[in-house]
Amino acid sequence: MGKKAISIILIIAIIFVVNLLSRSYSLRFDTTEDNQYTLSGATHNILKNLEDPVTVTAYFSEELHPSLEKAKGDFRDILEEYSAISGGMVNYEIITPDTDELKQDAASNGIQPFMINIREKDQNKQQRVYMGAVLKSGDQNPELMPLIQQGMNMEYDLSTKIKKMSVIDKPAIGMITGHGEATRQNLNQAYQGLEILYAVEDIDLNNVPQIPERYKTIAMILPKDSIPLSHFQILDDYLNKGGNMFIAMNAVSANLQTSKGMALTTGTEGWLRAKGLEIEHSFVIDSRCGNVTVQQRVGPFMMPSQVPFPYLPMINNFDEHPITEGLDMIMLPFASPMRYLGDERFTFTPLLRTSAQSGIEPAPVTFDAVSKDLTNFNFGLSNLVLGGVLEGGLANSTPSKIVVIGDADFALTEGEQRQAEDNISLMVNSIDWLSDDTGLVELRTKGVTTRPLDKLEDGRRQFLKILNIGLPLVLITIFGFIRTQRRRSKRAKLMAETY
Repeated sequence: MGKKAISIILIIAIIFVVNLLSRSYSLRFDTTEDNQYTLSGATHNILKNLEDPVTVTAYFSEELHPSLEKAKGDFRDILEEYSAISGGMVNYEIITPDTDELKQDAASNGIQPFMINIREKDQNKQQRVYMGAVLKSGDQNPELMPLIQQGMNMEYDLSTKIKKMSVIDKPAIGMITGHGEATRQNLNQAYQGLEILYAVEDIDLNNVPQIPERYKTIAMILPKDSIPLSHFQILDDYLNKGGNMFIAMNAVSANLQTSKGMALTTGTEGWLRAKGLEIEHSFVIDSRCGNVTVQQRVGPFMMPSQVPFPYLPMINNFDEHPITEGLDMIMLPFASPMRYLGDERFTFTPLLRTSAQSGIEPAPVTFDAVSKDLTNFNFGLSNLVLGGVLEGGLANSTPSKIVVIGDADFALTEGEQRQAEDNISLMVNSIDWLSDDTGLVELRTKGVTTRPLDKLEDGRRQFLKILNIGLPLVLITIFGFIRTQRRRSKRAKLMAETY
Protein backbone atom coordinates (compact mmCIF):
# COMPACT_ATOMS: atom_id res chain seq x y z
CA MET A 1 0.00 0.00 0.00
CA GLY A 2 1.43 3.36 -1.01
CA LYS A 3 2.14 6.32 1.26
CA LYS A 4 -0.65 8.30 -0.40
CA ALA A 5 -3.27 5.64 0.35
CA ILE A 6 -2.08 5.35 3.98
CA SER A 7 -2.37 9.13 4.39
CA ILE A 8 -5.93 9.12 3.05
CA ILE A 9 -6.93 6.29 5.40
CA LEU A 10 -5.39 8.13 8.39
CA ILE A 11 -7.23 11.33 7.52
CA ILE A 12 -10.55 9.45 7.26
CA ALA A 13 -9.88 7.72 10.59
CA ILE A 14 -9.08 11.03 12.30
CA ILE A 15 -12.27 12.64 10.97
CA PHE A 16 -14.29 9.63 12.17
CA VAL A 17 -12.80 9.77 15.69
CA VAL A 18 -13.29 13.55 15.95
CA ASN A 19 -16.90 13.11 14.86
CA LEU A 20 -17.48 10.50 17.58
CA LEU A 21 -15.87 12.68 20.25
CA SER A 22 -17.87 15.74 19.19
CA ARG A 23 -21.07 13.94 20.13
CA SER A 24 -19.96 13.73 23.74
CA TYR A 25 -17.76 16.80 24.06
CA SER A 26 -18.14 20.28 22.66
CA LEU A 27 -15.79 23.23 22.70
CA ARG A 28 -16.83 26.73 21.73
CA PHE A 29 -14.97 29.99 22.03
CA ASP A 30 -16.95 33.12 22.89
CA THR A 31 -15.04 36.18 21.66
CA THR A 32 -17.84 38.71 22.21
CA GLU A 33 -17.05 41.52 24.65
CA ASP A 34 -19.97 40.72 26.98
CA ASN A 35 -19.92 36.90 26.55
CA GLN A 36 -23.24 36.75 24.72
CA TYR A 37 -22.80 33.06 23.90
CA THR A 38 -21.61 31.95 27.35
CA LEU A 39 -24.32 30.75 29.71
CA SER A 40 -24.42 32.80 32.90
CA GLY A 41 -23.93 31.61 36.46
CA ALA A 42 -27.63 32.21 37.10
CA THR A 43 -28.55 29.73 34.35
CA HIS A 44 -26.11 27.15 35.73
CA ASN A 45 -27.66 27.48 39.21
CA ILE A 46 -31.20 27.15 37.86
CA LEU A 47 -30.38 24.05 35.81
CA LYS A 48 -28.33 22.29 38.49
CA ASN A 49 -31.06 22.74 41.11
CA LEU A 50 -33.94 21.34 39.07
CA GLU A 51 -36.03 18.84 41.01
CA ASP A 52 -38.43 17.91 38.22
CA PRO A 53 -37.54 17.21 34.56
CA VAL A 54 -38.31 19.90 32.00
CA THR A 55 -39.33 19.01 28.45
CA VAL A 56 -38.87 21.53 25.65
CA THR A 57 -40.76 20.81 22.43
CA ALA A 58 -39.75 23.13 19.60
CA TYR A 59 -41.63 23.46 16.32
CA PHE A 60 -39.63 24.71 13.31
CA SER A 61 -40.70 24.66 9.68
CA GLU A 62 -38.51 22.91 7.12
CA GLU A 63 -36.44 24.86 4.55
CA LEU A 64 -36.49 28.13 6.42
CA HIS A 65 -35.02 31.24 4.87
CA PRO A 66 -31.30 31.58 5.78
CA SER A 67 -32.09 34.59 7.97
CA LEU A 68 -34.43 32.35 10.01
CA GLU A 69 -32.35 29.16 9.87
CA LYS A 70 -29.68 30.70 12.12
CA ALA A 71 -32.22 31.24 14.90
CA LYS A 72 -33.18 27.57 14.64
CA GLY A 73 -29.52 26.50 14.87
CA ASP A 74 -28.83 28.80 17.82
CA PHE A 75 -31.87 27.49 19.67
CA ARG A 76 -30.81 23.88 19.10
CA ASP A 77 -27.31 24.68 20.37
CA ILE A 78 -28.56 26.32 23.55
CA LEU A 79 -30.91 23.38 24.23
CA GLU A 80 -27.96 20.99 23.94
CA GLU A 81 -26.05 23.04 26.53
CA TYR A 82 -29.06 23.15 28.86
CA SER A 83 -29.42 19.38 28.64
CA ALA A 84 -25.73 18.81 29.38
CA ILE A 85 -25.53 21.27 32.29
CA SER A 86 -28.73 19.96 33.90
CA GLY A 87 -27.49 16.38 33.76
CA GLY A 88 -30.34 15.35 31.47
CA MET A 89 -33.06 17.10 33.50
CA VAL A 90 -33.82 19.25 30.44
CA ASN A 91 -35.00 17.14 27.51
CA TYR A 92 -35.79 18.60 24.13
CA GLU A 93 -37.33 17.62 20.84
CA ILE A 94 -37.40 19.58 17.58
CA ILE A 95 -40.41 18.80 15.40
CA THR A 96 -41.05 19.76 11.79
CA PRO A 97 -44.85 20.26 11.54
CA ASP A 98 -45.19 19.12 7.93
CA THR A 99 -48.36 17.04 8.35
CA ASP A 100 -51.88 17.94 9.49
CA GLU A 101 -51.42 15.79 12.59
CA LEU A 102 -48.22 17.59 13.65
CA LYS A 103 -49.76 20.99 12.92
CA GLN A 104 -52.70 20.07 15.12
CA ASP A 105 -50.25 18.94 17.81
CA ALA A 106 -48.50 22.32 17.65
CA ALA A 107 -51.82 24.17 17.89
CA SER A 108 -52.88 22.08 20.91
CA ASN A 109 -49.66 23.19 22.63
CA GLY A 110 -50.38 26.84 21.87
CA ILE A 111 -47.92 27.22 18.97
CA GLN A 112 -49.33 28.95 15.89
CA PRO A 113 -47.60 29.74 12.57
CA PHE A 114 -46.44 33.27 11.79
CA MET A 115 -46.27 35.20 8.55
CA ILE A 116 -42.66 36.40 8.18
CA ASN A 117 -41.54 39.03 5.68
CA ILE A 118 -38.39 37.95 3.84
CA ARG A 119 -36.42 39.36 0.91
CA GLU A 120 -35.49 36.93 -1.82
CA LYS A 121 -34.17 37.67 -5.31
CA ASP A 122 -34.82 41.41 -4.89
CA GLN A 123 -38.44 40.74 -3.96
CA ASN A 124 -40.32 40.99 -0.67
CA LYS A 125 -42.18 37.78 0.12
CA GLN A 126 -44.17 36.37 3.01
CA GLN A 127 -43.47 32.93 4.40
CA ARG A 128 -45.77 31.04 6.77
CA VAL A 129 -43.51 29.42 9.35
CA TYR A 130 -43.51 27.66 12.69
CA MET A 131 -40.82 28.97 15.03
CA GLY A 132 -42.05 28.38 18.57
CA ALA A 133 -41.57 26.14 21.58
CA VAL A 134 -43.47 24.93 24.64
CA LEU A 135 -41.92 24.04 28.01
CA LYS A 136 -43.55 21.52 30.36
CA SER A 137 -42.63 20.34 33.83
CA GLY A 138 -44.73 18.14 36.12
CA ASP A 139 -48.09 19.64 37.05
CA GLN A 140 -47.01 23.23 36.34
CA ASN A 141 -48.74 25.25 33.65
CA PRO A 142 -46.83 25.06 30.34
CA GLU A 143 -44.72 28.04 29.34
CA LEU A 144 -44.76 29.23 25.73
CA MET A 145 -42.15 30.77 23.48
CA PRO A 146 -44.49 31.61 20.58
CA LEU A 147 -41.85 33.13 18.28
CA ILE A 148 -38.12 32.33 18.40
CA GLN A 149 -36.15 34.72 16.25
CA GLN A 150 -32.64 36.00 15.77
CA GLY A 151 -31.69 38.82 18.13
CA MET A 152 -33.90 37.74 21.03
CA ASN A 153 -32.37 36.87 24.39
CA MET A 154 -32.93 33.10 24.18
CA GLU A 155 -31.08 32.36 27.41
CA TYR A 156 -33.18 34.80 29.42
CA ASP A 157 -36.46 33.50 27.97
CA LEU A 158 -35.56 29.87 28.56
CA SER A 159 -34.04 30.29 32.02
CA THR A 160 -36.79 32.50 33.38
CA LYS A 161 -39.53 30.18 32.14
CA ILE A 162 -37.75 27.18 33.67
CA LYS A 163 -37.26 29.15 36.90
CA LYS A 164 -40.93 30.15 36.93
CA MET A 165 -42.03 26.51 36.66
CA SER A 166 -39.57 25.34 39.31
CA VAL A 167 -40.43 27.92 42.00
CA ILE A 168 -43.45 26.75 44.02
CA ASP A 169 -43.61 29.02 47.09
CA LYS A 170 -42.90 32.49 45.76
CA PRO A 171 -42.01 35.28 48.21
CA ALA A 172 -44.42 38.21 48.27
CA ILE A 173 -43.80 41.72 46.94
CA GLY A 174 -46.18 44.49 48.02
CA MET A 175 -47.46 47.28 45.75
CA ILE A 176 -48.64 50.31 47.75
CA THR A 177 -52.07 51.66 46.71
CA GLY A 178 -54.56 54.20 48.00
CA HIS A 179 -53.01 57.43 46.68
CA GLY A 180 -53.63 57.21 42.94
CA GLU A 181 -50.63 54.95 42.29
CA ALA A 182 -50.09 53.14 38.99
CA THR A 183 -52.24 50.04 38.57
CA ARG A 184 -51.36 46.52 37.47
CA GLN A 185 -52.69 47.39 34.03
CA ASN A 186 -50.32 50.39 33.78
CA LEU A 187 -47.38 48.19 34.87
CA ASN A 188 -48.22 45.09 32.87
CA GLN A 189 -44.68 44.49 31.56
CA ALA A 190 -43.09 45.03 34.95
CA TYR A 191 -45.55 42.64 36.59
CA GLN A 192 -44.67 39.97 34.02
CA GLY A 193 -41.00 40.29 34.95
CA LEU A 194 -41.68 40.32 38.70
CA GLU A 195 -44.10 37.39 38.73
CA ILE A 196 -41.36 35.03 37.57
CA LEU A 197 -39.95 35.02 41.10
CA TYR A 198 -42.53 36.76 43.28
CA ALA A 199 -46.19 36.84 44.19
CA VAL A 200 -47.10 40.50 43.60
CA GLU A 201 -49.86 41.76 45.91
CA ASP A 202 -51.54 45.14 46.44
CA ILE A 203 -51.35 46.85 49.86
CA ASP A 204 -53.94 49.56 50.43
CA LEU A 205 -52.63 51.67 53.31
CA ASN A 206 -56.17 52.89 53.94
CA ASN A 207 -57.12 49.38 55.06
CA VAL A 208 -54.08 48.03 56.96
CA PRO A 209 -52.65 49.17 60.30
CA GLN A 210 -49.22 47.83 59.39
CA ILE A 211 -47.35 46.12 56.56
CA PRO A 212 -46.75 42.40 57.24
CA GLU A 213 -43.10 41.38 57.52
CA ARG A 214 -43.63 38.58 54.97
CA TYR A 215 -43.18 41.13 52.18
CA LYS A 216 -39.54 41.03 51.07
CA THR A 217 -39.88 44.44 49.42
CA ILE A 218 -42.63 46.99 48.91
CA ALA A 219 -42.95 49.41 45.98
CA MET A 220 -44.72 52.71 45.49
CA ILE A 221 -45.10 53.75 41.84
CA LEU A 222 -46.50 57.13 40.82
CA PRO A 223 -48.45 58.41 43.85
CA LYS A 224 -50.62 61.34 42.71
CA ASP A 225 -52.68 62.22 45.77
CA SER A 226 -51.62 63.66 49.11
CA ILE A 227 -50.42 60.91 51.46
CA PRO A 228 -51.50 61.19 55.13
CA LEU A 229 -48.87 61.33 57.86
CA SER A 230 -50.26 58.11 59.36
CA HIS A 231 -49.41 56.25 56.14
CA PHE A 232 -45.80 57.43 56.29
CA GLN A 233 -45.70 56.14 59.86
CA ILE A 234 -46.79 52.72 58.54
CA LEU A 235 -43.96 52.85 55.99
CA ASP A 236 -41.45 53.84 58.69
CA ASP A 237 -42.61 50.96 60.86
CA TYR A 238 -41.99 48.55 57.97
CA LEU A 239 -38.51 50.01 57.33
CA ASN A 240 -37.70 49.82 61.04
CA LYS A 241 -38.30 46.06 60.86
CA GLY A 242 -35.63 45.76 58.17
CA GLY A 243 -37.92 46.06 55.17
CA ASN A 244 -36.80 47.58 51.86
CA MET A 245 -38.64 49.87 49.46
CA PHE A 246 -38.67 50.95 45.82
CA ILE A 247 -40.04 54.40 45.02
CA ALA A 248 -40.64 55.83 41.54
CA MET A 249 -42.20 59.26 41.97
CA ASN A 250 -43.03 62.40 40.04
CA ALA A 251 -42.20 65.74 41.67
CA VAL A 252 -43.64 67.46 38.58
CA SER A 253 -46.53 66.78 36.23
CA ALA A 254 -46.69 67.47 32.50
CA ASN A 255 -49.71 68.08 30.30
CA LEU A 256 -48.80 68.16 26.61
CA GLN A 257 -52.36 69.08 25.65
CA THR A 258 -52.07 72.40 27.48
CA SER A 259 -48.25 72.58 27.08
CA LYS A 260 -47.92 73.17 30.83
CA GLY A 261 -45.62 71.60 33.41
CA MET A 262 -46.44 72.03 37.09
CA ALA A 263 -45.04 70.99 40.47
CA LEU A 264 -46.62 67.91 42.09
CA THR A 265 -46.71 67.51 45.86
CA THR A 266 -47.78 64.27 47.56
CA GLY A 267 -45.79 64.45 50.79
CA THR A 268 -43.32 61.81 49.60
CA GLU A 269 -40.72 64.46 48.84
CA GLY A 270 -40.95 65.81 52.43
CA TRP A 271 -40.70 62.30 53.88
CA LEU A 272 -37.56 61.62 51.85
CA ARG A 273 -36.07 65.00 52.69
CA ALA A 274 -36.22 64.05 56.37
CA LYS A 275 -34.05 61.07 55.44
CA GLY A 276 -31.48 63.26 53.69
CA LEU A 277 -32.67 63.06 50.07
CA GLU A 278 -34.19 66.07 48.33
CA ILE A 279 -36.25 65.70 45.14
CA GLU A 280 -36.57 69.06 43.39
CA HIS A 281 -39.82 70.34 41.88
CA SER A 282 -37.99 70.91 38.60
CA PHE A 283 -37.80 69.46 35.10
CA VAL A 284 -34.50 67.98 33.92
CA ILE A 285 -33.56 68.89 30.35
CA ASP A 286 -30.90 67.03 28.38
CA SER A 287 -29.38 67.46 24.93
CA ARG A 288 -29.46 63.65 24.60
CA CYS A 289 -33.22 63.23 24.46
CA GLY A 290 -36.17 61.56 22.80
CA ASN A 291 -38.39 63.02 20.09
CA VAL A 292 -41.99 64.15 19.95
CA THR A 293 -44.27 64.45 16.93
CA VAL A 294 -45.41 67.97 16.08
CA GLN A 295 -47.32 69.51 13.20
CA GLN A 296 -45.13 71.83 11.13
CA ARG A 297 -46.03 73.86 8.09
CA VAL A 298 -44.37 72.78 4.83
CA GLY A 299 -45.57 75.18 2.14
CA PRO A 300 -49.37 75.18 2.22
CA PHE A 301 -49.55 71.91 4.18
CA MET A 302 -49.25 70.92 7.86
CA MET A 303 -47.02 67.86 8.10
CA PRO A 304 -46.12 65.71 11.16
CA SER A 305 -42.42 65.67 11.99
CA GLN A 306 -40.15 64.37 14.74
CA VAL A 307 -38.28 66.98 16.78
CA PRO A 308 -35.94 66.57 19.78
CA PHE A 309 -37.67 67.26 23.10
CA PRO A 310 -35.15 67.79 25.94
CA TYR A 311 -37.74 67.02 28.63
CA LEU A 312 -37.42 63.35 27.59
CA PRO A 313 -33.81 62.66 28.69
CA MET A 314 -32.19 59.49 27.33
CA ILE A 315 -29.93 58.13 30.05
CA ASN A 316 -26.89 55.96 29.39
CA ASN A 317 -24.71 57.35 32.18
CA PHE A 318 -24.91 54.66 34.87
CA ASP A 319 -22.91 54.21 38.05
CA GLU A 320 -21.54 50.70 38.59
CA HIS A 321 -24.10 48.74 40.59
CA PRO A 322 -25.96 45.38 40.28
CA ILE A 323 -29.16 47.30 39.49
CA THR A 324 -27.68 49.02 36.43
CA GLU A 325 -25.49 46.15 35.26
CA GLY A 326 -26.00 45.58 31.55
CA LEU A 327 -28.40 48.50 31.02
CA ASP A 328 -27.86 50.27 27.72
CA MET A 329 -30.26 53.19 27.47
CA ILE A 330 -33.40 54.26 29.34
CA MET A 331 -35.78 57.18 28.92
CA LEU A 332 -36.97 59.12 31.98
CA PRO A 333 -39.74 61.43 30.71
CA PHE A 334 -40.27 64.61 32.73
CA ALA A 335 -37.81 63.56 35.41
CA SER A 336 -36.71 65.59 38.44
CA PRO A 337 -33.18 65.80 39.87
CA MET A 338 -32.31 64.64 43.37
CA ARG A 339 -29.67 65.86 45.78
CA TYR A 340 -28.26 64.11 48.82
CA LEU A 341 -28.09 66.49 51.77
CA GLY A 342 -25.18 64.66 53.37
CA ASP A 343 -26.89 63.20 56.44
CA GLU A 344 -24.18 61.23 58.28
CA ARG A 345 -26.69 58.66 59.51
CA PHE A 346 -27.24 57.33 56.00
CA THR A 347 -25.36 56.63 52.78
CA PHE A 348 -26.47 57.49 49.26
CA THR A 349 -25.28 55.78 46.07
CA PRO A 350 -26.19 57.43 42.74
CA LEU A 351 -27.39 55.11 39.96
CA LEU A 352 -28.52 57.30 37.05
CA ARG A 353 -27.04 60.55 35.76
CA THR A 354 -27.71 62.92 32.90
CA SER A 355 -25.25 63.60 30.08
CA ALA A 356 -22.52 66.24 30.06
CA GLN A 357 -24.98 68.71 28.48
CA SER A 358 -28.04 68.97 30.66
CA GLY A 359 -29.90 71.47 32.81
CA ILE A 360 -32.79 72.23 35.17
CA GLU A 361 -35.99 74.22 34.64
CA PRO A 362 -37.98 74.89 37.84
CA ALA A 363 -41.74 74.32 37.63
CA PRO A 364 -43.95 75.77 36.31
CA VAL A 365 -42.78 75.65 32.68
CA THR A 366 -44.40 76.07 29.27
CA PHE A 367 -43.47 73.48 26.65
CA ASP A 368 -42.75 74.68 23.13
CA ALA A 369 -41.56 71.91 20.83
CA VAL A 370 -42.47 73.75 17.61
CA SER A 371 -40.48 76.99 17.70
CA LYS A 372 -37.91 76.19 20.40
CA ASP A 373 -35.05 73.94 19.30
CA LEU A 374 -32.11 72.60 21.32
CA THR A 375 -30.05 75.78 20.80
CA ASN A 376 -32.60 77.72 22.87
CA PHE A 377 -32.05 75.65 26.04
CA ASN A 378 -29.44 76.19 28.73
CA PHE A 379 -27.45 72.94 29.01
CA GLY A 380 -24.93 74.36 31.46
CA LEU A 381 -25.00 71.45 33.92
CA SER A 382 -23.82 67.84 33.78
CA ASN A 383 -24.17 64.50 35.56
CA LEU A 384 -27.38 65.41 37.39
CA VAL A 385 -28.53 62.52 39.60
CA LEU A 386 -31.93 61.09 38.67
CA GLY A 387 -31.91 57.91 40.77
CA GLY A 388 -30.03 56.29 43.62
CA VAL A 389 -29.98 54.06 46.69
CA LEU A 390 -30.49 55.39 50.23
CA GLU A 391 -29.23 53.05 52.97
CA GLY A 392 -28.92 53.02 56.75
CA GLY A 393 -31.20 53.23 59.77
CA LEU A 394 -33.80 55.10 57.72
CA ALA A 395 -36.61 54.80 60.29
CA ASN A 396 -34.67 54.05 63.45
CA SER A 397 -31.61 51.91 64.04
CA THR A 398 -32.44 48.88 61.90
CA PRO A 399 -30.64 48.98 58.51
CA SER A 400 -32.91 49.21 55.49
CA LYS A 401 -32.69 50.35 51.87
CA ILE A 402 -34.74 52.55 49.55
CA VAL A 403 -34.19 52.80 45.80
CA VAL A 404 -35.55 56.15 44.57
CA ILE A 405 -36.10 57.15 40.92
CA GLY A 406 -37.01 60.78 40.21
CA ASP A 407 -39.54 59.75 37.57
CA ALA A 408 -42.46 57.34 37.65
CA ASP A 409 -43.43 57.22 33.98
CA PHE A 410 -40.45 55.23 32.72
CA ALA A 411 -42.04 51.82 33.43
CA LEU A 412 -45.65 52.63 32.48
CA THR A 413 -47.41 51.18 29.46
CA GLU A 414 -50.46 52.53 27.66
CA GLY A 415 -52.74 50.20 25.75
CA GLU A 416 -50.84 47.99 23.32
CA GLN A 417 -47.73 50.18 23.38
CA ARG A 418 -44.80 48.42 25.01
CA GLN A 419 -42.09 50.07 27.05
CA ALA A 420 -38.40 49.69 26.24
CA GLU A 421 -36.92 46.57 27.84
CA ASP A 422 -34.20 48.51 29.69
CA ASN A 423 -36.85 50.71 31.30
CA ILE A 424 -38.61 47.63 32.64
CA SER A 425 -35.30 46.06 33.68
CA LEU A 426 -34.45 49.12 35.79
CA MET A 427 -37.53 48.59 37.96
CA VAL A 428 -37.38 44.80 38.13
CA ASN A 429 -33.61 44.79 38.77
CA SER A 430 -34.14 47.24 41.64
CA ILE A 431 -36.73 45.02 43.32
CA ASP A 432 -34.57 41.92 42.75
CA TRP A 433 -31.62 43.65 44.41
CA LEU A 434 -33.71 44.92 47.33
CA SER A 435 -35.05 41.39 47.80
CA ASP A 436 -31.50 39.93 47.83
CA ASP A 437 -32.19 37.94 44.68
CA THR A 438 -29.92 39.18 41.89
CA GLY A 439 -29.74 35.84 40.10
CA LEU A 440 -31.69 36.97 37.03
CA VAL A 441 -30.30 40.50 36.84
CA GLU A 442 -27.33 39.50 34.67
CA LEU A 443 -29.66 37.48 32.44
CA ARG A 444 -32.33 40.15 32.07
CA THR A 445 -29.93 42.73 30.69
CA LYS A 446 -27.79 40.31 28.71
CA GLY A 447 -27.99 40.95 24.99
CA VAL A 448 -26.57 42.90 22.13
CA THR A 449 -25.38 46.31 23.30
CA THR A 450 -26.06 49.31 21.13
CA ARG A 451 -22.78 50.88 20.04
CA PRO A 452 -23.59 53.61 17.48
CA LEU A 453 -20.54 55.22 15.87
CA ASP A 454 -21.81 58.73 16.60
CA LYS A 455 -21.36 58.08 20.33
CA LEU A 456 -17.62 57.44 19.91
CA GLU A 457 -14.85 59.99 20.05
CA ASP A 458 -13.95 61.53 16.67
CA GLY A 459 -10.50 59.92 16.52
CA ARG A 460 -11.73 56.43 17.39
CA ARG A 461 -14.69 56.72 15.01
CA GLN A 462 -12.38 57.73 12.14
CA PHE A 463 -9.97 54.91 12.98
CA LEU A 464 -12.76 52.30 12.89
CA LYS A 465 -14.03 53.60 9.55
CA ILE A 466 -10.56 53.45 7.99
CA LEU A 467 -9.95 50.01 9.51
CA ASN A 468 -13.25 48.70 8.17
CA ILE A 469 -12.43 49.82 4.63
CA GLY A 470 -8.65 49.40 4.57
CA LEU A 471 -8.10 46.11 6.41
CA PRO A 472 -9.71 43.87 3.75
CA LEU A 473 -7.65 45.63 1.04
CA VAL A 474 -4.42 45.19 3.01
CA LEU A 475 -5.13 41.49 3.63
CA ILE A 476 -5.87 40.88 -0.06
CA THR A 477 -2.67 42.71 -1.05
CA ILE A 478 -0.57 40.66 1.40
CA PHE A 479 -2.17 37.43 0.20
CA GLY A 480 -1.49 38.37 -3.44
CA PHE A 481 2.12 39.29 -2.68
CA ILE A 482 2.78 36.00 -0.84
CA ARG A 483 1.14 33.99 -3.61
CA THR A 484 3.18 35.79 -6.30
CA GLN A 485 6.41 35.20 -4.42
CA ARG A 486 5.64 31.49 -4.00
CA ARG A 487 4.92 31.14 -7.72
CA ARG A 488 8.18 32.89 -8.62
CA SER A 489 10.11 30.69 -6.22
CA LYS A 490 8.50 27.56 -7.64
CA ARG A 491 9.18 28.69 -11.23
CA ALA A 492 12.84 29.45 -10.43
CA LYS A 493 13.24 26.06 -8.79
CA LEU A 494 11.81 24.25 -11.81
CA MET A 495 14.04 26.19 -14.20
CA ALA A 496 17.12 25.42 -12.10
CA GLU A 497 16.50 21.68 -12.20
CA THR A 498 18.24 19.62 -14.86
CA TYR A 499 16.72 16.48 -16.25
